[in-house]
Amino acid sequence: MADFDAQIRESQAQVETAQSKIQELTSRIETARQKMESGTDISVDIENATLTDVHAHTDLMNANIAELIMGLDDVTSAFSKEFDEMRTKTGWESFVGMFSSAKADSMREERMRGATIDDKLQDLIGKSDVIVKLLENQLGVLEEQKVSVESNLSGTLTEREQVVADLEAVRTEVQNMDPQIIALENKISVEQDAAARTALETELAGLNTRHNALVQDEQVKLAKSQTLERYIEKGKTWIDSLQNQAATQMVLINKLQTDTKQRVVLYDALSKSLKTAQQQDVAHRINEIGVQTDQEAQTAMAAIGSATNARMADMLEAHEDHMVFARDVLEQKAKADERFMRRFSEIVEKHDSNQYGGE
Repeated sequence: MADFDAQIRESQAQVETAQSKIQELTSRIETARQKMESGTDISVDIENATLTDVHAHTDLMNANIAELIMGLDDVTSAFSKEFDEMRTKTGWESFVGMFSSAKADSMREERMRGATIDDKLQDLIGKSDVIVKLLENQLGVLEEQKVSVESNLSGTLTEREQVVADLEAVRTEVQNMDPQIIALENKISVEQDAAARTALETELAGLNTRHNALVQDEQVKLAKSQTLERYIEKGKTWIDSLQNQAATQMVLINKLQTDTKQRVVLYDALSKSLKTAQQQDVAHRINEIGVQTDQEAQTAMAAIGSATNARMADMLEAHEDHMVFARDVLEQKAKADERFMRRFSEIVEKHDSNQYGGE
């Protein structure tokens, strides 16, 4: 399990790095927003807010955690096999049983008493919980960053709507001035009276001044609209990325939590199996006592037998509930596994081809 501990520490370091990158990118987008409000050019900030570095770190982190989960699955499967072997006699115990059933039972009891699968399962459950907490912390950061960017983006979308509306208004006014200017120019070209011509030229100059101011304003508003558009596109892309990362974290969390339920079922089944084995041993001894003819012993045997039957009946009834719960957990696990394998197909393929953990 030392490898698991090392991988968990590595995952923790990768999560910290990924969170740093995520917060840095969000900070750049927020800085761009602040500069934009002050009228500063944000082109450099927006271009530097690249997702490539973030995706590289989050992909590495998720791949590492996915491998951890596959490793936990492997160990759990090994435990299941060990658990099945515990419930049956070994070849040597069966051989000894040919000469002395009591000795064989004693050997099996000793072996089961020394079994440590329950400790191993508890250790696995503990490791699962550590990874889940790691993922939940990462999910919290992603949700926090998403809310922050969405808040900024909402204000920017509203601002751009207003800028576009103002831009259209300016363009409409410029277009409406064009016929007026053309009409004045035509009048000036045919006007013979100097005073009238001067008045028309003064009016034309005023229109041209207004027209030039509007054209300049149009260019400013167009540039602002384009800047806002770049910011909005970058923000939307980042939000999509945060949502995808959050979905991945949820898949991993769901897989681990379902696996933990399964391990609890396995642990519970082990405990019940040990109790059942003890009850069978008691019944076997009662049967040996039963061959005695002493009336008092027969009476004691009957009482013990009745109690044992009652305990066995309770166990069988409880077993039905246990199996219903176990089937429900297995159905949940199948769904969680399917989502996990769809999202981490490369890791699963590596694992299934015996290249787990390789390059």
